[in-house]
Amino acid sequence: MDTSRLLLLVYMVITTSECSETAEPECYDLDTNTRNLNEGDAFNFVHDYLDINVPDEEITWFNNNQTEITADENETVHYHGGSLFFLNLLPEDSGLYSARHNTSSGKCINYTLRVNVLKKFVYDPINNSDITKKVTCPNHIRRTCATLSGKVTWNKDNKTLHGQNEYTLWVDNANKTDEGIYTCVCTWTHNGKKYNTSGHRSLIVQGDKVAYHHLVIISPTDKEQSADEGVGIKLYCKVYCGINMKRDCNASWEANGVSVDRIKGYSQVVTPELSNKTIFTAVLTIKKVSAKDFAAKFKCLGIGSIETVHANLTLKRRESIIPLVTGGVCVLLLCVLAAVLIKCFAIDIALFFRPFLPKSSYKKDSRVYDAYVVYQTQSMDKVTEDSLCQFITKTLPSVLEEKCGYRLFIHGRDDIPGEDRLELVEDRMQQSRRLMVLLTPGSGPESKEETLTPTRDSLIGGFDWQVGLHHALLQREMSVILIQLGATGPQGYSQHPAGLQHLIEKSAPIRWPEGSPGAAASNSRFWKRVRYLMPARPARKHPPSAII
Repeated sequence: MDTSRLLLLVYMVITTSECSETAEPECYDLDTNTRNLNEGDAFNFVHDYLDINVPDEEITWFNNNQTEITADENETVHYHGGSLFFLNLLPEDSGLYSARHNTSSGKCINYTLRVNVLKKFVYDPINNSDITKKVTCPNHIRRTCATLSGKVTWNKDNKTLHGQNEYTLWVDNANKTDEGIYTCVCTWTHNGKKYNTSGHRSLIVQGDKVAYHHLVIISPTDKEQSADEGVGIKLYCKVYCGINMKRDCNASWEANGVSVDRIKGYSQVVTPELSNKTIFTAVLTIKKVSAKDFAAKFKCLGIGSIETVHANLTLKRRESIIPLVTGGVCVLLLCVLAAVLIKCFAIDIALFFRPFLPKSSYKKDSRVYDAYVVYQTQSMDKVTEDSLCQFITKTLPSVLEEKCGYRLFIHGRDDIPGEDRLELVEDRMQQSRRLMVLLTPGSGPESKEETLTPTRDSLIGGFDWQVGLHHALLQREMSVILIQLGATGPQGYSQHPAGLQHLIEKSAPIRWPEGSPGAAASNSRFWKRVRYLMPARPARKHPPSAII
């Protein structure tokens, strides 16, 4: 191949120096490449001196009948630039193929390929004395795979070798069972279809060779082994001797300097490993471990023709896992108990620690009111109206304002006479930190009786509610506290506006236990839930002039 390259270089130098204007340059013939291929395979050929990306118009391929080969990729034999494709090799494809390359610089080069299509071509056998055999993929398959981004797989005697996807296959410690035909297969894709290019190599393993190795104790690796008194146990003594050293190696156990075969209650079985690596394993079985076994000194012996090695082993009582299990169960129970307590008393715990938290941990704002109270005064019966009046005028202020120090804004009580209603609602909403919505059961059509506040103050569906909904849902400036007074009625919450129904779905209302003993106490379950939703610290006291 080096001679051809030299001749090509000389040819190019000579032709460059020639000054002939009319004579057509002679074509330079390169050496013939020969490929022995398997019938039914696909093959891609690229000459060593030919660029795979050469334009189709610069090169012409001819088959063994000197007929011009097409560039149509649908044909089983076609070319594409510097590549010649055989997509399904048949015996009649055997022969001589050539290419005429007229370069853009005016040079002419002929490439020749001889193809031999065989039923099954096997390369020269791999027959050496190496313990680890090296099986390589044929060069033309490696090149095809690299050019067409293919994937390599291996099989032995038509059986797939899983996990082998490299160009080189290593057979460690080869023996007679590893002999056979190894096939390297490259699977590649062309024009949307998959094709295979394969090569067979024969592996021959010479007679077993013996390689002595210094004895090595593989097991036991520790000097102590845990055991349970009164329970049987097996001890393993594993010794590596070398390659094919089955006649000159053995493994055995001793206890206190005496072979275990002579001790009652002990039994020993020695087995060699079925491979060319000579490993003997002696398994000592103790039917029932007793106190004398914990005091005994066991010795694993590796016995060879030249040397003897050993490893000492003693038994120790296994620590009981009962204390560990008991401790784990106790920790688990404590965790479960803590989780239950936190789940049940989360609000109580939060309220208990609020006074001890530093003031800097709370979000500071300059709002005047802790909550803006919104309630419904239409479509209520007399009982519901009285209950609402009692809750708004007495119960709510007495607990949240008088006992807890919060400041509430309640219509009818905190209105300033003569102030514009629209400005009043907008201003008080902006000065409030929470929106407290009192839900009452509907009572059908609107009642004409006198209500708690004038009709213009009806909030659900009115301007107050629209402003509160805007602040709570759209601007997200206020948190909402929902309190249910009385039963929800047969329609549930469906009669309320969509925005309110959305808030109810996110957080269920707190039900007021009217008539329940101690319901009005600030430490009752109801008021703890309300206080938990209220700001952690009440709004700062402001002089009346500042509020006005």
